[in-house]
Amino acid sequence: MKKIKILAYSFLLMSMYSCNSSAQTKKVTTVAKPNKGIAVFAEGCFWCSEHVFEAVVGVGEVVSGYTAGTTKNPTYEQVGSNRTGHAEAVLVYYDPKIVSFKELVNVFFASQDPTTPNQQGPDRGSAYRSIAFYKNENEKRIIENKIKELTINKVFSKPIVTEVLPVSDFYAAEEYHQDYVKHHPDNSYVENVSIPRYKLFKKTYKGKLKSKS
Repeated sequence: MKKIKILAYSFLLMSMYSCNSSAQTKKVTTVAKPNKGIAVFAEGCFWCSEHVFEAVVGVGEVVSGYTAGTTKNPTYEQVGSNRTGHAEAVLVYYDPKIVSFKELVNVFFASQDPTTPNQQGPDRGSAYRSIAFYKNENEKRIIENKIKELTINKVFSKPIVTEVLPVSDFYAAEEYHQDYVKHHPDNSYVENVSIPRYKLFKKTYKGKLKSKS
Protein backbone atom coordinates (compact mmCIF):
# COMPACT_ATOMS: atom_id res chain seq x y z
CA MET A 1 0.00 0.00 0.00
CA LYS A 2 1.30 3.46 -0.80
CA LYS A 3 2.48 5.01 2.42
CA ILE A 4 1.03 8.51 2.39
CA LYS A 5 -0.40 10.56 5.18
CA ILE A 6 -3.66 11.47 3.47
CA LEU A 7 -6.40 9.71 5.39
CA ALA A 8 -8.99 10.18 2.68
CA TYR A 9 -6.80 8.40 0.15
CA SER A 10 -6.11 5.54 2.52
CA PHE A 11 -9.83 5.07 3.05
CA LEU A 12 -10.44 5.10 -0.70
CA LEU A 13 -7.68 2.55 -1.27
CA MET A 14 -9.16 0.19 1.32
CA SER A 15 -12.52 0.54 -0.36
CA MET A 16 -10.97 -0.35 -3.69
CA TYR A 17 -9.42 -3.47 -2.19
CA SER A 18 -12.76 -4.67 -0.86
CA CYS A 19 -14.54 -3.92 -4.11
CA ASN A 20 -11.86 -5.60 -6.23
CA SER A 21 -10.85 -8.55 -4.11
CA SER A 22 -11.60 -10.89 -7.02
CA ALA A 23 -9.70 -8.81 -9.59
CA GLN A 24 -7.17 -10.76 -11.63
CA THR A 25 -3.90 -9.91 -13.28
CA LYS A 26 -2.66 -11.44 -16.53
CA LYS A 27 0.67 -11.99 -18.20
CA VAL A 28 1.29 -9.73 -21.19
CA THR A 29 3.72 -10.39 -24.02
CA THR A 30 6.82 -8.20 -24.13
CA VAL A 31 7.53 -9.07 -27.76
CA ALA A 32 6.83 -6.18 -30.10
CA LYS A 33 4.94 -6.47 -33.37
CA PRO A 34 6.87 -5.77 -36.60
CA ASN A 35 7.99 -2.12 -36.85
CA LYS A 36 6.74 -1.43 -33.33
CA GLY A 37 8.58 -1.08 -30.04
CA ILE A 38 7.97 -2.20 -26.47
CA ALA A 39 9.88 -0.95 -23.44
CA VAL A 40 9.55 -1.66 -19.72
CA PHE A 41 10.39 0.74 -16.89
CA ALA A 42 9.86 0.80 -13.12
CA GLU A 43 10.13 4.13 -11.34
CA GLY A 44 7.79 4.10 -8.38
CA CYS A 45 4.01 4.39 -8.54
CA PHE A 46 2.80 3.15 -11.91
CA TRP A 47 -0.04 5.68 -11.89
CA CYS A 48 2.59 8.41 -12.16
CA SER A 49 4.74 6.56 -14.69
CA GLU A 50 1.82 5.76 -16.97
CA HIS A 51 0.76 9.41 -17.03
CA VAL A 52 4.29 10.52 -17.89
CA PHE A 53 5.00 8.08 -20.73
CA GLU A 54 1.58 8.51 -22.33
CA ALA A 55 2.40 12.20 -22.81
CA VAL A 56 5.47 11.48 -24.97
CA VAL A 57 5.14 11.92 -28.72
CA GLY A 58 5.49 8.54 -30.43
CA VAL A 59 4.13 6.56 -27.49
CA GLY A 60 0.83 4.77 -27.97
CA GLU A 61 -0.58 2.67 -25.18
CA VAL A 62 1.01 2.35 -21.73
CA VAL A 63 0.04 -0.50 -19.42
CA SER A 64 0.52 -0.44 -15.66
CA GLY A 65 1.68 -3.72 -14.19
CA TYR A 66 4.14 -5.79 -12.21
CA THR A 67 7.48 -7.32 -13.18
CA ALA A 68 10.87 -8.55 -11.91
CA GLY A 69 9.34 -10.86 -9.30
CA THR A 70 8.73 -14.56 -8.77
CA THR A 71 5.01 -14.89 -7.98
CA LYS A 72 2.78 -15.70 -10.95
CA ASN A 73 -0.20 -13.41 -11.54
CA PRO A 74 0.55 -11.27 -8.48
CA THR A 75 -2.14 -8.97 -7.10
CA TYR A 76 -1.68 -5.34 -6.04
CA GLU A 77 -1.88 -6.35 -2.40
CA GLN A 78 0.74 -9.07 -2.85
CA VAL A 79 3.15 -6.76 -4.65
CA GLY A 80 2.57 -4.07 -2.02
CA SER A 81 3.64 -6.51 0.68
CA ASN A 82 7.15 -6.41 -0.86
CA ARG A 83 7.37 -10.21 -0.65
CA THR A 84 6.95 -11.17 -4.30
CA GLY A 85 10.02 -9.40 -5.67
CA HIS A 86 7.90 -7.47 -8.16
CA ALA A 87 8.10 -3.77 -8.84
CA GLU A 88 5.28 -1.56 -10.06
CA ALA A 89 6.16 -0.91 -13.69
CA VAL A 90 4.85 0.22 -17.05
CA LEU A 91 4.86 -1.50 -20.42
CA VAL A 92 5.34 1.19 -23.07
CA TYR A 93 4.19 0.61 -26.66
CA TYR A 94 5.90 3.05 -29.01
CA ASP A 95 6.65 3.81 -32.66
CA PRO A 96 10.45 3.60 -33.15
CA LYS A 97 10.12 5.76 -36.27
CA ILE A 98 8.97 8.64 -34.06
CA VAL A 99 10.62 8.08 -30.69
CA SER A 100 13.69 5.97 -29.95
CA PHE A 101 14.40 3.68 -27.02
CA LYS A 102 17.22 6.07 -26.13
CA GLU A 103 14.72 8.91 -25.82
CA LEU A 104 12.44 6.80 -23.64
CA VAL A 105 15.42 6.22 -21.35
CA ASN A 106 15.78 10.01 -21.17
CA VAL A 107 12.12 10.22 -20.16
CA PHE A 108 12.68 7.55 -17.53
CA PHE A 109 15.49 9.42 -15.79
CA ALA A 110 13.79 12.81 -16.16
CA SER A 111 10.62 11.69 -14.42
CA GLN A 112 11.95 10.27 -11.15
CA ASP A 113 14.66 10.43 -8.51
CA PRO A 114 16.88 7.42 -9.34
CA THR A 115 18.99 7.88 -6.20
CA THR A 116 16.50 6.65 -3.59
CA PRO A 117 16.72 2.87 -2.95
CA ASN A 118 13.31 1.21 -2.71
CA GLN A 119 11.56 4.55 -2.65
CA GLN A 120 9.99 7.12 -4.92
CA GLY A 121 8.52 10.14 -3.22
CA PRO A 122 6.17 9.05 -0.42
CA ASP A 123 6.08 5.42 -1.61
CA ARG A 124 8.51 3.04 0.07
CA GLY A 125 9.36 -0.62 -0.37
CA SER A 126 11.00 -2.80 -3.01
CA ALA A 127 7.86 -2.50 -5.16
CA TYR A 128 8.86 1.12 -5.80
CA ARG A 129 12.50 0.62 -6.77
CA SER A 130 13.96 2.11 -9.94
CA ILE A 131 14.64 -0.37 -12.75
CA ALA A 132 15.42 0.12 -16.44
CA PHE A 133 14.84 -3.05 -18.47
CA TYR A 134 16.52 -4.08 -21.69
CA LYS A 135 15.66 -6.64 -24.40
CA ASN A 136 19.10 -6.80 -26.00
CA GLU A 137 22.71 -5.71 -25.53
CA ASN A 138 22.20 -2.47 -27.45
CA GLU A 139 19.41 -1.36 -25.12
CA LYS A 140 21.51 -2.34 -22.12
CA ARG A 141 24.37 -0.24 -23.45
CA ILE A 142 22.05 2.74 -23.97
CA ILE A 143 20.88 2.56 -20.35
CA GLU A 144 24.37 2.16 -18.94
CA ASN A 145 25.70 5.03 -21.05
CA LYS A 146 22.92 7.28 -19.79
CA ILE A 147 23.75 6.44 -16.19
CA LYS A 148 27.43 7.23 -16.88
CA GLU A 149 26.46 10.53 -18.51
CA LEU A 150 24.25 11.58 -15.59
CA THR A 151 26.95 10.57 -13.11
CA ILE A 152 29.77 12.42 -14.89
CA ASN A 153 27.64 15.56 -15.21
CA LYS A 154 26.57 15.29 -11.56
CA VAL A 155 22.91 15.72 -12.46
CA PHE A 156 21.98 14.13 -9.14
CA SER A 157 23.62 14.89 -5.81
CA LYS A 158 23.65 11.23 -4.76
CA PRO A 159 24.68 8.02 -6.60
CA ILE A 160 22.17 6.51 -9.03
CA VAL A 161 20.80 3.22 -7.71
CA THR A 162 18.70 2.26 -10.74
CA GLU A 163 18.86 -1.46 -11.48
CA VAL A 164 19.56 -2.53 -15.08
CA LEU A 165 17.82 -5.84 -15.75
CA PRO A 166 16.70 -7.95 -18.72
CA VAL A 167 12.99 -7.83 -19.49
CA SER A 168 11.12 -10.58 -17.65
CA ASP A 169 7.50 -11.67 -17.23
CA PHE A 170 5.17 -8.68 -17.13
CA TYR A 171 1.71 -8.88 -15.58
CA ALA A 172 -0.87 -6.22 -16.38
CA ALA A 173 -2.26 -4.75 -13.18
CA GLU A 174 -5.92 -4.90 -12.23
CA GLU A 175 -8.18 -2.92 -14.56
CA TYR A 176 -8.92 -0.19 -12.02
CA HIS A 177 -5.24 0.83 -12.08
CA GLN A 178 -5.16 1.49 -15.83
CA ASP A 179 -5.22 5.21 -16.78
CA TYR A 180 -5.79 5.96 -13.13
CA VAL A 181 -4.73 9.61 -13.25
CA LYS A 182 -7.04 10.24 -16.20
CA HIS A 183 -10.04 8.60 -14.57
CA HIS A 184 -9.45 9.88 -11.02
CA PRO A 185 -8.09 13.45 -11.25
CA ASP A 186 -9.64 14.37 -7.88
CA ASN A 187 -8.04 11.48 -6.00
CA SER A 188 -5.89 12.80 -3.11
CA TYR A 189 -2.78 10.86 -4.17
CA VAL A 190 -3.18 12.00 -7.77
CA GLU A 191 -3.58 15.65 -6.73
CA ASN A 192 -0.72 15.65 -4.24
CA VAL A 193 1.80 13.26 -5.82
CA SER A 194 1.06 12.25 -9.42
CA ILE A 195 0.23 15.68 -10.85
CA PRO A 196 3.06 17.58 -9.09
CA ARG A 197 5.52 14.90 -10.22
CA TYR A 198 4.28 15.23 -13.80
CA LYS A 199 4.50 19.02 -13.73
CA LEU A 200 8.08 18.82 -12.50
CA PHE A 201 8.86 16.40 -15.33
CA LYS A 202 7.40 18.83 -17.90
CA LYS A 203 9.62 21.61 -16.61
CA THR A 204 12.82 19.60 -16.91
CA TYR A 205 12.23 17.34 -19.92
CA LYS A 206 13.56 18.70 -23.22
CA GLY A 207 11.87 16.23 -25.58
CA LYS A 208 8.55 16.40 -27.43
CA LEU A 209 5.29 16.00 -25.55
CA LYS A 210 1.78 15.73 -26.92
CA SER A 211 0.02 19.10 -27.15
CA LYS A 212 -2.80 18.08 -24.81
CA SER A 213 -0.51 16.78 -22.07
